[in-house]
This record gives sequence, C-alpha cells and structure tokens, in this order.
Amino acid sequence: MNLKEFLSNNMWIVNIIYSLLTIIIAIILYRLSNKIIIKNIEKVLKGKKIDTYFKLFKSLNKYFFILIVIFILLKINGVNITAMITGVGVIGIIFGFAIQDALKDVIKGFDILADSYYQVGDVIRVDKYTGLVLAIGIKTTRLEDIYEKNIISISNRNIEKVEVISHLTNIDIPLPYELKLKDAENTIKYIVKEIKKLDKIEDVRYHGVNNFADSSIKYQIKVYSLPIDKVQARRDALTCILRCLEEKDIHIPFNQIDVHNIQ
Repeated sequence: MNLKEFLSNNMWIVNIIYSLLTIIIAIILYRLSNKIIIKNIEKVLKGKKIDTYFKLFKSLNKYFFILIVIFILLKINGVNITAMITGVGVIGIIFGFAIQDALKDVIKGFDILADSYYQVGDVIRVDKYTGLVLAIGIKTTRLEDIYEKNIISISNRNIEKVEVISHLTNIDIPLPYELKLKDAENTIKYIVKEIKKLDKIEDVRYHGVNNFADSSIKYQIKVYSLPIDKVQARRDALTCILRCLEEKDIHIPFNQIDVHNIQ
C-alpha cells in the first residue's frame, strides 16, 4: 500500500494535517495583520491613543480569526456550514437573549473609545477601584490597582460613572495662629521649594489661606504629579512638610479641649 492509498483509507489523518496547517497559517496571518494595524494606527494617531486603539483592534482581530478558523476547521472535518448558518437563524432570538450582556459590553466599549472617556495609560476610579488602564477590550477594561497592584477586569457595561484621575493633589498645611502671616508664607515658600526637589513631583504651587480651623490656619498647596504616582507623591510631600516644619521648629497645632471646673 502506497502513501496515497493509505491516506485515502485514513482521511482522518488528512483532516488533521489540513487542520494543523490551517491553524499555523492563521497564526502567521494574525501576527502579520497586527503589525499592519499598528503601522496604520501610528500614521493617524499619537500618544496614548495608539495603545488604546491597537489593543482594541487586536482584540477584534483575534475574535475574527478565531471565528474564521472555526468555520474552516468545521468545513475540513465534514460539517455542513450552510445548514449550520441556516440553523443560526432559527435559534437567533434565543441566542440573542443569552448574549445580551456581552452585546452591552461591546457597545459600551465602542462608546468609551468614541467619546474618549479614558485611554490606555490613564488612571481611573470606578466603583471601589482606582487603577491604571492596561487595556480596553471589546468586552472588558483591565486595570492595575495603584495601591496593591492587583489586576482587575471590569465589564464595560458596568463602567457608568468613571473618574479620570488628574495630576493635581491638594494639601493643606496647618500652622498656628500665633505665627505671623509673613513668617507663615515664608515657611510655605520654603516647603514648596523643598517638595519640588522630590523625584515624583512635577510642580508645586502655593494658593494661599484655605481655611480658619479651630486650632490652626490651613494654607493650601497644590502638588502636581503623574496620576500613577499620586499616592506616593502625596506621602513624600507630607514627609517633606514634617521635616521642613521640624527644621523651622514649628509645631503642628492639634485640637484642644478646655475643661472648666465650676464649684
């Protein structure tokens, strides 16, 4: 028995070979198409939008190739594709109800991109999570929690109220009423100068008196840093404030209660 006869009598082997070739060719075409997509996106878009749209189109491209490969593999292995497609029309309504949440995710995903709610690289707050946007897919948005570095996936349909975190952090510095305004502002200027030297700080600005509290006058500074660095930048700024006040021998006031003993 020659090879041709052997294969004729064992068509399942031929089907496996064709199936493997189909998968290999699909993987090669998928990778090439991704390169073409990113090259064309780079011509049109700039900055964070490149990552945002590339990851979305990569996701769409992946599902497209998976669908095509499944149909080809079914055809190779003798499944009647025409009958299957006709059958889809019969069960379409039932299937539509089953995937309505997934469709909501897809629609919301396109809304996010069309309206530029946020992009890959932004830091957002949604529900109880605050995280760096790693990817915006057609169904989910993936975040890295800025506090614990956990990876979180959120269905796009659940992202109704999203806050995009800015570069700004407001910090109030409490100084005693006994300190003259001129001396207080000279101290604040010194603090601003020292905070500007910190690694994660972009800029610092003094914005004047913010509040007359019970035991102190609160002077406000605005600290600017990358959103992903805001937590650590605030910690560093507060540490710097304490150090500067210690150097100036200024004590942070605390609430006091006067107790009067009436006899």
